[in-house]
Amino acid sequence: MMTATATATRERGAAAPARLSHKKTNAVFGAVLLGMLMAALDQTIVGTALPTIVGDLGGAGHLSWVVTSYLLAETVMTVVVGKFGDLFGRKPMFQLSVVVFGVGSFFCGFADSMTALVLWRAVQGLGAGGLMVTSTALIADIVPLRERGKYQGILGSVFGVVTVAGPMLGGLFVDHLSWRWSFYVNIPLVVVVLAVAASAMPSARAALKPVVDYLGILLIGLASTGLILVTSWGGTQYAWGSPTIIGMAVGSVVLLGLFVLVELRAKEPMLPMRLFRNPVFTIGGLLSFVVGFAMLGALSYLPTYMQYVQGATATSSGIRLLPMVLTLLIASIVSGSLVGRTGRYKIFPVLGAVLITLGLFLLSRLDADTGFWEASLYMAVLGLGIGLGMQVLVIAVQSTVDYSDLGVATSGVSFFRSIGSAFGAAIFGTIYTGRLSTNLGNALAAHPLPAGTDPRAAEVPALLHRLPASVSRGVIDAYSDSLQTVFLAAAPVGLVALVLALFLKEVPLRDTSKAGAADIGDGFGMPEARDQDRELERAVAKLFFRERKKAAPGIIARSGTELDPGGLWCLVQVYLQERRDEPPTLTAIGERFSVPAQVLEPAFTHLERTGHLRHASGQWTLTAGGRTEFEKLATAWKDWLAERLDDWGSGPELDAAIGRVAGRLLDQGVDDPTRAQHALT
Repeated sequence: MMTATATATRERGAAAPARLSHKKTNAVFGAVLLGMLMAALDQTIVGTALPTIVGDLGGAGHLSWVVTSYLLAETVMTVVVGKFGDLFGRKPMFQLSVVVFGVGSFFCGFADSMTALVLWRAVQGLGAGGLMVTSTALIADIVPLRERGKYQGILGSVFGVVTVAGPMLGGLFVDHLSWRWSFYVNIPLVVVVLAVAASAMPSARAALKPVVDYLGILLIGLASTGLILVTSWGGTQYAWGSPTIIGMAVGSVVLLGLFVLVELRAKEPMLPMRLFRNPVFTIGGLLSFVVGFAMLGALSYLPTYMQYVQGATATSSGIRLLPMVLTLLIASIVSGSLVGRTGRYKIFPVLGAVLITLGLFLLSRLDADTGFWEASLYMAVLGLGIGLGMQVLVIAVQSTVDYSDLGVATSGVSFFRSIGSAFGAAIFGTIYTGRLSTNLGNALAAHPLPAGTDPRAAEVPALLHRLPASVSRGVIDAYSDSLQTVFLAAAPVGLVALVLALFLKEVPLRDTSKAGAADIGDGFGMPEARDQDRELERAVAKLFFRERKKAAPGIIARSGTELDPGGLWCLVQVYLQERRDEPPTLTAIGERFSVPAQVLEPAFTHLERTGHLRHASGQWTLTAGGRTEFEKLATAWKDWLAERLDDWGSGPELDAAIGRVAGRLLDQGVDDPTRAQHALT
């Protein structure tokens, strides 16, 4: 069975996981975690800095594109970079992504116009997309399968941390250094990540050349960009009925149509059209779009309200977002936990849509006289709605698709959420810019700035609140009314989400989906380069991480082996040493677990006497009897996996995948070394 597993792995073209020491694994994981942190942080860190950036660079009409260009570039890159990692190796792609992100960060900090900032934010987004995907792929390469659930949980929690920390860090940089430090802070981190990656990170690539859907990626990228430009420029830079807007809208729709045609014919489509025959995927994808729309839109414009209307500092505006982000995180974790325990999920997106609608409506009531606690309550309502709606959609989709579509369906939901975030930032910005230009013009016409006043006073929050009340009140009301219009116009999107959620079909959840139900990375749509094998391993890793204390003893018992756990552990270690082309000596085995060779010797000698191991020239090998007992254990692992995955369907492709994952678990030493150590002593 193990030979068949190895052969199947080669036939699939999967790279063998790198064998690293625990210390080196942690070093690489630290670099990967730091890279993911940088990429995720820059989604939210600029929110509190945007008012100051606009005051410094001008170009309020481009404000939304500081966020949108990053998100759009990141989304497009996450689609393609996984394939490039298979083609050229994940280490070079990770390093290249770090360099691109660093270059983008450096020039964002030096930008002297809003146009330049938007351009370099797009470059930064390309690097961020590469970092996110190659980070999760590298975890699959370097972390043993039995530990992967734990590491992936840590990686996914980054998104929760940056949602809280990003706005506050951005505010601190603005108030105590400069908005430019929101980007400069990445440079020393980039240097550290590159140094660790160069010295410790292994190289891995697919044995077979992957098929990349270049045309599909190009078409969806152009179509998305065109539609976002329509929503950004329409009614602001160009009239809605202008040839530019109409032409761009028609062109984008045509590109979408071509994308569908290409995906129907592509060998390995980026987004297979057959997925849309699954109503859970269709509804889940649309709901993900809406959740992304509401979350990034609100996070981008609430600091604008706090600074322009309430006169808060940038740091204070980041802290005042805590009611929203903390309730979002709590609702996401609690709903995920409840789904894992009960297997019921439909109620959460329904309640989430209701609260999103109510929260956006309440935010439309914010004005200069709204108190702190009242504003906090409104934000908490929106945070609860987003948290309830964001967590369960990936889980639901993973419980309905076939194994062959597992990877693309999961990444498809994340793709919709990312695109929704980009559209949310753009549409919020369009409404805000269009309304503000009129309101601000009227306010300044009625109450002009006093002679000798800095002409930027109406655009810089700190300067605005130093103006005489007779002048500042009209300008503040102009900002307040504009932001009220933004949130009120967004509220119907929540109603759309409610209608969609009512049509979401509730299906029995698979065990592997329940195991990962509380993974906050899924809730935030953490992008990954996912093929079905890697996604299956990810699901199994979560399941094993949850059940690790009770899984191994039961599997050993059902194997029918004549050996105790300690004896089986000895056989597995000899097998592993042979697989690694390392000498199967007691010294080598003992070094892996920091156990002296003399502690291991009695157990190995006993197995020699029972005919399961052979000792010659200081090395141990499996006898025919030893291999028989080993095969019993391997078969038991495969049977356990097959039972836990029996609701994934059937077929030779899934059977082969289960064999590969069972082999990976066994190859990486599923028995707890501590327990085995006690057994041997």
